[in-house]
Amino acid sequence: MSILDENEKRLAETLPRGLFYIDGAKTGPRIGLISIAFTVVFLVIAGRLMALGLSPDLAREARTRSGPGVVALRPDIVDRNGQLLATSVSTASIFAEPRNIVDPDEASELLNGVFPDLNASDLRAKLASKKAFAWIARHVTPRQQAEVHRLGIPGVGFWPESKRVYPNGRLAAHVLGATNIDGTGIAGIEKYLDTHGLDDLSRAGLNIERGDLKPVTLSLDLRVQHALQEELEKGLRKYKAAAAAGVVYDVNSGEVLALSSLPDFDPFNPADALDPARINRINVGVFEMGSTLKALTTAMALDSGKVGINSTFDTSTGVLRWGKQTIHEYHGTGRSLTVPEVFVHSSNIGSAKMALMVGVQGHQEFLRKMGMLDRLRTELPESAAPIVPSRWGELNTMTIAFGHGLAVAPLQAVMAVGALVNGGKLIRPTFLKRSTPEASEQAQQVVKPETSEALRYVMRLNAVKGSASRAAVPGYFVGGKTGTAEKVINGRYAHDRLFTTFMAIVPADAPKYLFLTVMDEPQGIPETFGQAAAAWNSGAVTGHVIERVAPMLLAPRFNPPMAPFPTMERLHAWGTQG
Repeated sequence: MSILDENEKRLAETLPRGLFYIDGAKTGPRIGLISIAFTVVFLVIAGRLMALGLSPDLAREARTRSGPGVVALRPDIVDRNGQLLATSVSTASIFAEPRNIVDPDEASELLNGVFPDLNASDLRAKLASKKAFAWIARHVTPRQQAEVHRLGIPGVGFWPESKRVYPNGRLAAHVLGATNIDGTGIAGIEKYLDTHGLDDLSRAGLNIERGDLKPVTLSLDLRVQHALQEELEKGLRKYKAAAAAGVVYDVNSGEVLALSSLPDFDPFNPADALDPARINRINVGVFEMGSTLKALTTAMALDSGKVGINSTFDTSTGVLRWGKQTIHEYHGTGRSLTVPEVFVHSSNIGSAKMALMVGVQGHQEFLRKMGMLDRLRTELPESAAPIVPSRWGELNTMTIAFGHGLAVAPLQAVMAVGALVNGGKLIRPTFLKRSTPEASEQAQQVVKPETSEALRYVMRLNAVKGSASRAAVPGYFVGGKTGTAEKVINGRYAHDRLFTTFMAIVPADAPKYLFLTVMDEPQGIPETFGQAAAAWNSGAVTGHVIERVAPMLLAPRFNPPMAPFPTMERLHAWGTQG
């Protein structure tokens, strides 16, 4: 072996050992140094993330530097038949990075040329500041975007956004609600969507595409909504009312097919929604519903077993004195009345006596069971609690029996009367599409089926012989009840300021739909002989609504149904003999 080979062998044996030998005495300090370095880097990153989370300006700056941000899309909202009610369109907004603006005076002057409505001094102050981010204009038109692009101002850019639009304008505004300029739901179904998952997706920063979100299907029927709103507008003008509202409700599924409250607002420009005159009177307003609550009193008395359909009540004097208080009849008959006659003649005295037979505690328990003493919750975030007497005695029971002394949201009354006529099942209203079997799963039996038949009977009787005749549209076997209440102004009832209601069921033998119309402070007109009670205005408007809507939902029957109320006929109830 040569000396060269010997040296190579020796080098091969010694080189790996020298290269990879680790001195234990020196290893500890090196690992500690590396650990400190990693800790510092981690703390810097964590601190930056916290700063971005706490500072909107820094967050926007970071998103701007990293390119286009996430465009927050919302799902389309459609009616029960797939008709579009709300959708989102892509828009652009103009922003500035003031610290990168070279000449704030020139930039503000150029931008004011494109956006003359902007305050020139405020714009100049924004651009001259040292902020990282500032909005110039939100949701600009394509033409404005092109003009700003041509200006080529360094430090001014475009931010992709999404804007909510409502193709049908004001139609169903109180149900749909609105979004703010940032695309966040602030009222109605739009707010409901945010509180049920959409806001979580947005906060997570997920890049949601339009196709990722399925449309939200409401219970509304756009055709029915249009007809209801148009007839309410006509009634509002004709009867010179301060406001009007209405509902079309499926009594078996609890679906709200249409809801309108006038005056309303434009969801595209929702600032008007803050006007107290434009509230949703069906959900948010609470009112004394007048004689429509006699339906609950009649059902309560019959269901208790203490009153039968043929029971009679003495109303001959026309007055009922209770302590210092006196209850009067609106249209006295001067004789005793059976239960159906109490309903048809809308007897205050007869209703009060029925309630007294059940008693204060029984009355309270029944109304609570019917959902009348608690706030009604639906998908709409807006709701109001009923106004219930703080001290509830026998006099309260007597007046509430005929619709005075208890103020509720009209939708609560709709839910309760719906239960009285659908076989006795209380179903919570919904603004989302729902089947009858789905509704039945959560329904609560609140009155006996025979009680429900009795209520359908007296409501039909009232359309034939009583105040509901103006809504008795041929072919649809309508039943109904009017209600006229004096409004409470400064703690006292005002005789010249009325709140009128009308409820109708179609068809009365096997109800499918309930129609409600309310009018706030309607006026007497020559056509009504100066009268402003419910039959003359709310009743007439409801009749027009049924004429237009019922053919969309049900086939007419021009021959009366055979034996529609068999139990009533078997008991020979008043009115069954012709």
